[in-house]
Amino acid sequence: MNKNPLNHQLETAVKLRHCWCSEKPLPCSSRNSASMESLNTFTNPLNPPSPRRIPLKPFQIHHHHPKSTQRNLSSPISCKLKSSQKDTTKSSTKLISQKILLSENMPPPLAEEEDGVEAEKPLENDKNGAMGMWLKRLPRRVLSVLSNLPLAIGEMATVAALMALGTIIDQGEAPDFYFQRYPEDNPALGFFTWRWVLTLGFDHMYSSPIFLGTLVLLGTSLMACTYTTQIPLVKVARRWNFLQSSEAIRKQEFSERLSRASVQDLGIILMGSGYEVFLKGPSLYAFKGLAGRFAPIGVHLAMLLIMAGGTLSATGSFKGSVTVPQGLNFVIGDVLGPTGFLSNPSEEFNTEVHVNRFYMDYYDSGEVSQFHTDLSLFDLGGKEVMRKTISVNDPLRYGGFTIYQTDWSFSALQVLKDSEGPFNLPMAPLQINGDKKLFGTFLPVSDTDASSVKGISMLARDLQSIVLYDQDGKFAGVRRPNSKLPIDIGGTKIVIVDAIGSTGLNLKTDPGVPIVYAGFGALMLTTCISYLSHTQVWALQDGTAVVVGGKTNRAKGEFPEEMNRLLNRVPEIVGQSASEHSEDRGG
Repeated sequence: MNKNPLNHQLETAVKLRHCWCSEKPLPCSSRNSASMESLNTFTNPLNPPSPRRIPLKPFQIHHHHPKSTQRNLSSPISCKLKSSQKDTTKSSTKLISQKILLSENMPPPLAEEEDGVEAEKPLENDKNGAMGMWLKRLPRRVLSVLSNLPLAIGEMATVAALMALGTIIDQGEAPDFYFQRYPEDNPALGFFTWRWVLTLGFDHMYSSPIFLGTLVLLGTSLMACTYTTQIPLVKVARRWNFLQSSEAIRKQEFSERLSRASVQDLGIILMGSGYEVFLKGPSLYAFKGLAGRFAPIGVHLAMLLIMAGGTLSATGSFKGSVTVPQGLNFVIGDVLGPTGFLSNPSEEFNTEVHVNRFYMDYYDSGEVSQFHTDLSLFDLGGKEVMRKTISVNDPLRYGGFTIYQTDWSFSALQVLKDSEGPFNLPMAPLQINGDKKLFGTFLPVSDTDASSVKGISMLARDLQSIVLYDQDGKFAGVRRPNSKLPIDIGGTKIVIVDAIGSTGLNLKTDPGVPIVYAGFGALMLTTCISYLSHTQVWALQDGTAVVVGGKTNRAKGEFPEEMNRLLNRVPEIVGQSASEHSEDRGG
């Protein structure tokens, strides 16, 4: 029986392919060159034979030319493969379509020489390949470790513990203070001494290496979590994910089947409830609340802002405090000192501050309720650039630095002695028990060169009254400043002219404050947004019925009730309309 030339060439190609792919010697290896020539003749794109077209599945032959573009020949071919011995009893044969790849050259060896360069040894190649794979996997492994939730929780707990410790330990004091507060002969908790404080930098906790290092590690964990977890979740949530089977829809958290309904009607109702709706043939996909998926990323970014601002405040600020008597001046740069390696002074540090007036307010009981300072700021040219009266919780801000009213003191007492003066007597703070202040001064009334000098003692708790004692230490009377009422003590007439107070000011520049405020604002906003539910709904038209399913990441208890309310609004298709709709969907 004569064979069809086309089937004969196909059989030759199949056997030749089997020869190349087999590890064992095959009978086809004894084929003569005539078969190869006939195969090349068949696969030559320059002179292809006229194919015999059989109306079956298409059969593609790809002809590969070395170092040239690939050309494809398509010829619809059908062939019968002989069944194995186990299937010889079957009378029927199956028509199958296969994709056969033919090449004029044998497959290349595993290692070649290119441009005169010898191939690497297999052992070295394996080592380099393993090293390359390890280096590629290293970033993923590091990100996986850093994004670990227990690690992040531990880092946050460490930061909180260090901040609490920084609140307990007095910050910025001289070493002698810690020597006395945490002595080695009586350690706190049985082990904590001044060596712990000074060695670990707990005397400046918020700029210490251990605190800043923990913040950096926590920030790295937040960024790793955002990159490996939150961003992929957002990408997945933004995709239009159509479900093509009723079984997949029924596996959702909520599922329902609507008889005699239209998926288009369901889409209109979902759109009216704030859903974004997409239709693709009989499938529907809808979602709302996508902003809730972005909220965790915003929370992480807000926390990073807060930590960055706090770090900048700890390492790039200037701080200082000064007590200035009324009527005197000071320069900003002479008071402020750097707190870290990022501190950089500005031109405003040359500003001069003048204390115009200091005064206090009192309760009816005589206790101090508030104190105020009238300040004027002058530039290098002596021009007043700003003036403000500050008080507690009402600071002065100018040129990036802030002046706070924090304390007060008694500077001097002006008195007239026998109509002579006035004399400025400096007031010295006296050590007493409790938080109340006490100041005192002494006015000599005898020869100051004598071995024992006698005089009048004056004590004051505030600026509103002065208590006087005679030469023997006995109470002589009380006078108010500016009352101009004289008092005679041992033949010496004393008049209290004025009580000059000193204002206690704290100055600082903090470039991290705007960043921290922005971070806290973003944290509050994104925290509220995170409570928005990201809801997804799928639907599939199944004949005259609609299979509906959905899920949500929050408010899981209310979600079924919401879906039932929406589905109850879907109109029912009855009578001829239902059959026509079914035919339309089927067509």
